[in-house]
Amino acid sequence: MFLPYEYNGITIDADQPVPNFTLTSADGPVSLLDFRGNIVMLYFGYTYCPDVCPATLVELSDALELLGKDAGDIQVLMISVDPGRDTPENLKHYVEHFHPAFIGMTGTEEELIKVTTPLGVYYEAHEGSEASGYLVDHTASIMVLDRSGTLKMMYPFGITGADIAEDMKVLLNE
Repeated sequence: MFLPYEYNGITIDADQPVPNFTLTSADGPVSLLDFRGNIVMLYFGYTYCPDVCPATLVELSDALELLGKDAGDIQVLMISVDPGRDTPENLKHYVEHFHPAFIGMTGTEEELIKVTTPLGVYYEAHEGSEASGYLVDHTASIMVLDRSGTLKMMYPFGITGADIAEDMKVLLNE
């Protein structure tokens, strides 16, 4: 008798797909539905983030590297919660620094609220230093959608690329 696999992430028992949305990448509009059939990892952050965002993107990149050819069935989408500074073009440059397959997306404040609210994603700008300008507090979790677009699990900040890759090997075979 085999015990069920115990994921490293926090499993979510959602019963329907995440509502579709369309935001803007440097290559034009991108919809969540464009990736149906793939595993999607959503991460909400911003390019001026001094610590959490780059650390998380490194772990996501490590996970894809560990998965090798299987990583082709996984799409990482970073959605900027700083539309005032993050243009689609600088998002593209930023995310591709971590992995060439990552896609950076943004939208207007109204578009972002329509995406973040149903997912329970928090973000709020506040004063930083003269050097950093303002900073944005934000939810630092990675959300994983299965091939049907349903929220399957979440990873808290600090998860390792190795733990993500281990889970993805299982999820890709479901």
